[in-house]
Amino acid sequence: MADPIAVRWPYGLPMNLAWSGAQRPSTVGELRESGWASRSVKDELRENLASRLRSGAQIFPGIVGFDDTVIPALERAILAGHDVILLGERGQAKTRLIRRLVDLLDEWMPILAGSEVNDHPFAPISVGGKNLVEELGQAAPISWVHREARYAEKLATPDTAVADLIGDVDPIKVAEGRYLSDEETIHFGLVPRTNRGIFSINELPDLPTRIQVSLLNVLEERDIQIRGYTIQLPLDMFMIASANPEDYTNRGRIITPLKDRFGSEVRTHYPASVGDEIEIMEMEASSPVDLVDVDVPEFMQEIIAQFTHAVRASDHINQRSGVSVRFSIANLESVVASAVRRVLRTGQGPAVPRISDLAAVTQSSMGRVEFEVFEEGREIEILRRLLGAAVVVTFRDHLAGFDFAPVIDMFESGATVETGDLVAPTDLLGQIDLPDFNSLALRLDLAQESPAHAASALEFVLEGLHLTRRLNKTGSTEATVYGL
Repeated sequence: MADPIAVRWPYGLPMNLAWSGAQRPSTVGELRESGWASRSVKDELRENLASRLRSGAQIFPGIVGFDDTVIPALERAILAGHDVILLGERGQAKTRLIRRLVDLLDEWMPILAGSEVNDHPFAPISVGGKNLVEELGQAAPISWVHREARYAEKLATPDTAVADLIGDVDPIKVAEGRYLSDEETIHFGLVPRTNRGIFSINELPDLPTRIQVSLLNVLEERDIQIRGYTIQLPLDMFMIASANPEDYTNRGRIITPLKDRFGSEVRTHYPASVGDEIEIMEMEASSPVDLVDVDVPEFMQEIIAQFTHAVRASDHINQRSGVSVRFSIANLESVVASAVRRVLRTGQGPAVPRISDLAAVTQSSMGRVEFEVFEEGREIEILRRLLGAAVVVTFRDHLAGFDFAPVIDMFESGATVETGDLVAPTDLLGQIDLPDFNSLALRLDLAQESPAHAASALEFVLEGLHLTRRLNKTGSTEATVYGL
């Protein structure tokens, strides 16, 4: 039988790292005898990524739309052993992608017990770690750190201090009798505490220049300077940062040496397809399902996704600020909330969003996009026009070639339909006979047959006919009347 210590588990994890807490080595000597072999963080990421690529396992679960663009570039950067900067506008899943890198670390890592900087059991870098090994030798105790604890991130803000990232003299330790020149008086910041792990800085260009210099000193020169006292600290870490492309390339707010420190730049992007946008919306949007049953028709999801894509492409919207995926998610949540409100008021469920619920989208979108200056006062009009264009695209995708002649004939006979976000489904359907509903439901992929679903389909048909200039519409968002 093979030596169990030499057996490699999936993703490159040594078998000893899968031991239970009681089985894991507890001293430096036991760790040496176990055959555990150390490796740098970048080697660890590289080897574990390679194992996943060989096995065909999913590398970044929960990340949608990056399979052919961002993820291959990030994989190449990791295999090359590069520190990375992700460039992209807001809401492009940069932070989520960064946090998924933790999954590529070994599940457990040994450190000298009590170490603030994750001292390697065989090669400590701190004074405290060195003293512990010198005093106890092979009997020096070790503890095991889970990979989740080997990740730290910092949002770069103008008030970020050197003490936050690097460290500072701890007055309490000085008061205990230590000298200022004693390295043990230092309280380490986030960067040293993430030794042998992954350190992330969000919005790197917002970091003050003097802080960037101190960060570069740690990463490049391998020493830290705190109040004039220099400490050699050979940190082992993988560094990844995020930045807005405009800040990064135009304003030049990242010092040149620090730019050069990143071996790879990976450009993120918004979902390229409506399908990807919908998948993200379904995955992220919250729904008050504990109140009523909720069922969102596919065509309503498509309208919301098409609306987001239209906003991103509009010349009336300031595209430099970006239109986040959270824009789509929040709009879906608003539409569902409107449908839930209708059910609670009318008692007719389930909650099936329909066109009249889209009024909530224009209202909630106002504060989440930035308009060009010359559009002041026309914001609602612009959003309604873009939303109408999204409805038309979806209407044509689903119902092109459908025979609407019976519906038009009813309106030519003098019929009208009054609807609104609080009109009960049965009240809406009672105003007009919806011909050939089975064929319509099939074209719209309606999974259920209920008055709420039929009402949603009817409003979609009426709005589509209005926007393609076959019906008129009058009234406000609360009470809309369709007719000829």
